Amino acid sequence: MPHLAPHQVSVVVIGHNDAAHVTDAVRSALAQGPAVREVVAVDDCSTDGSAELLTRLAGTEPRLRVVRHPVNSGGCGTPRNTGLDTVTAPYVMFLDSDDVLPPGAVDALLTAAVEEDAEVAGGLCVRRELPSGREVPWQRRLYTARAVVGRPAQRPLLVRDTLCVNKLYRTAFLASHGIRFPEGGFRYEDFVFTARVLAADPRIVLLPDRVYVWHVRRSAERLSISLDRAGIDNWRARTRASRAAHEILLGAGQKELARAARAKFLDHELRLYLRELGLRDESYRRDWWAHTREYLAAYDAADLGARPAAPGRLLAQVVLASPGPRDLPRLGELAARPARLLPPYARAADGTPVWSADLPQVTLDSLLTCPVRLLPVAVDARLRPRARGTVLRLRLHELYGRMAAAGPEALEVEWRPRDGAPGRAGATWTGATRTGDARWRRTAALAPAPDGTWTAETPVDLAALAAYGTGTWDLWLRVLFADGASRETTAHAVGGAGLLRRRAVVSARHAVVLVQPYATHSGALALRLAPGAGGIVAVAHARLRRLIV
Repeated sequence: MPHLAPHQVSVVVIGHNDAAHVTDAVRSALAQGPAVREVVAVDDCSTDGSAELLTRLAGTEPRLRVVRHPVNSGGCGTPRNTGLDTVTAPYVMFLDSDDVLPPGAVDALLTAAVEEDAEVAGGLCVRRELPSGREVPWQRRLYTARAVVGRPAQRPLLVRDTLCVNKLYRTAFLASHGIRFPEGGFRYEDFVFTARVLAADPRIVLLPDRVYVWHVRRSAERLSISLDRAGIDNWRARTRASRAAHEILLGAGQKELARAARAKFLDHELRLYLRELGLRDESYRRDWWAHTREYLAAYDAADLGARPAAPGRLLAQVVLASPGPRDLPRLGELAARPARLLPPYARAADGTPVWSADLPQVTLDSLLTCPVRLLPVAVDARLRPRARGTVLRLRLHELYGRMAAAGPEALEVEWRPRDGAPGRAGATWTGATRTGDARWRRTAALAPAPDGTWTAETPVDLAALAAYGTGTWDLWLRVLFADGASRETTAHAVGGAGLLRRRAVVSARHAVVLVQPYATHSGALALRLAPGAGGIVAVAHARLRRLIV
C-alpha cells in the first residue's frame, strides 16, 4: 500500500434548505482525516438558516469553505459545478447535504486510485431507509470485489451506476475533458455527468468497500427527486436525462455503452414507473403512456431483441403495440422484482405464445427457451388471519407448458422483516428454519390441481412473527423444481378488500395482535403486525396523524 500524502481530496457538499442535516454531512467529510484538504459547502440560496450554520462551523473548522449562491439554481448541477470551480485538491468527491460518508471512505478510494493510477475510483453505496435503518446496497453486482477496468467498454454494467457521489475523480481528468453537470433545473443530472465521464474513457477501479450512505426519507416533507415520482414531469425529466446520456455515449463512439444505457432504461426506469402506474390517475396514465411510446419509438430491433425474455423488453413491446394504457395489473406484476407474468397465457393461431389474444404481435416465444431460474413465474397468495390458526394458501400457475416440464415440487416460504430487525432471544417458530438475520422459512409441498395449477398450504405463526414488535413482513418464495433448479419470486396478493384488511386476532402471548395483509405497489403480499396494547396505540396514533395532515 502506498503512503498517502495528506490533503489530496476535496469534498463538495451541496444543499438547499436542509439545516437539519447539512452539518452532519459536512462533519462526516471532515472526519475522513488528513487525506481531505478541504470541504467546499455550496449553499444554493437557502432560507432556513443553513448558510448561517455552515458559516459558524467554518469558524471552528479551517478546512471548511462555504460558498453561497445569491439566487437558487433550481437543481443540483449548478452548485456541484460551483464546487468544481472552487476545489484545489488533485481529487474530488461529491456529497449531498442529507447523506453521509462512512468512516474510511476517502482513504479507501484514494488508496485504490493511487495504486491503480485510475482517473475514477468507485465504491459501494448503501441506501439507508429512515427511520428503520434498513440498508440496501446500490448496484451490488459492480462492487462485489476489487476490480480494475482499463476501459469502460470492458464493463458495460458501469452505465447502471449513475450516481456521482460514491466515486472519487481525478480533478485534472474532469477539467481536461470539460466534464461538468447540466446547469439549472435539469433533474437527474447524475445521468448526464456519468455518461460524460464514461465517454472520456477513464481507467476505473471498483471497490467492495462502503463509501457512501444514501439516506432515504420517504416521510420527508420535501421528497428527493428520485422518490418524488407522482407527477408526469418527473418521468419526462427522467427520459430526458436518459436520452441525453445515450446521445453522449453514442456521440463519443461508445456504441456498446450506448446500447447498455438503453437496456438499463428498460430494466430499471421503465420497470420502476410501470410498477406504480396502476396507482396513478387516468390523466397521468394517458400522458405517461403517450410520452413513453414516443420515447421508445427511437429504439431499434437490436435494442429490444437482446435478452428478449427480459421483463423490460416485454414491457416495452406491449407499450409500443398499444395506443393507450392497458393490462396494468399484468404489466405491474411483470415490472415487479422479481417479475411475475399473470394469466391469461394466450397463444396465436399457430400456437406461438403471445401477450394476449388481442395483441398477437407481441410474441413470447422466448419464454419457451428461457432458463427456468429466470422465468416470470406467477404465484397467487391468499391469507386470512384467524385466532385458531392462520393458513397461507398458494397457487403456482402454468406458463406455456414450462412449469409442467420442469416439475415443480415445493415452495420454500419465507417471511422477511422489512426493517431488518434483529432476532429476539426466545422467539421460535416450531417446524421452521430460523436464519441469523431474522428470516423465517418453511417448505410446503406442491400438489397438482384439476385446473392445471399447483397448490400448497403452510401455517403462519402470527404470535412468533409479532414477537419482533410492530413492523412489516414481506413474503418471499422459492419454487423448487424436480431437476434441482429453483426460482425466487414474490406472491401476488389475491382475495379482494375482504381479505386485505386489518383484523384483530386474539393471542395467548400478546393478548391481541392487529394483523393486516396487504398488496405492495408491485402487487406482492405483505403483512403488517402490531402486537399488544402498544401496537394498537401506535396504529391509532398513525391513523390520527394521517387524518390531521
